[in-house]
Amino acid sequence: MSDLRPSLTYTEAELVQGLKARDEKVFSYVYDHYSPALYGVALKVLNDENTAVDVLQEIFLKIWRGIERYDVDKGRLFTWMLNIARNTAIDTLRSRAHKLGQKMQEIGNGHQQDQLIVQQSVDHLGLSKVLDQLNKEQRTIIDLAYYRGCTQEEIAKMLDMPLGTVKTRMRNAIIQLRNILKQV
Repeated sequence: MSDLRPSLTYTEAELVQGLKARDEKVFSYVYDHYSPALYGVALKVLNDENTAVDVLQEIFLKIWRGIERYDVDKGRLFTWMLNIARNTAIDTLRSRAHKLGQKMQEIGNGHQQDQLIVQQSVDHLGLSKVLDQLNKEQRTIIDLAYYRGCTQEEIAKMLDMPLGTVKTRMRNAIIQLRNILKQV
């Protein structure tokens, strides 16, 4: 790609062309200029710096390997990369939640709910006091769904309960939280 400008600033079309041509200089440019934003997305989803660094590498592998799937008509390159970052981070969270569920089943069903406690990191918003007002089953479901990124189906499997029960408890918990927050 010798037609790229020597000033090392590229148009979006040049970046896409260079990535598709497997130009390492262009890839290096993309990494240098976009990694802080993509790392920020991963960090926000994962809330763990070490895991976010690992996921950032996976994000750039997906960009490198999947650039042929990028469609200029569907959006900007940066938006496409942000979606890859967000989806990869969420997949990592879900994978961790799935592994946690398997470990908990090994421990035994009787101890599962005692092991799942809402993360203390939310306390800076004062949410832990609000969440403490929920019963243990509701706190567990809210923790898995909103702080660990699990789907309702995954929660049902992890807690060995019917999907309908998970949905009902989650709905009741959200209604209860809404009422509690109205009083605050």
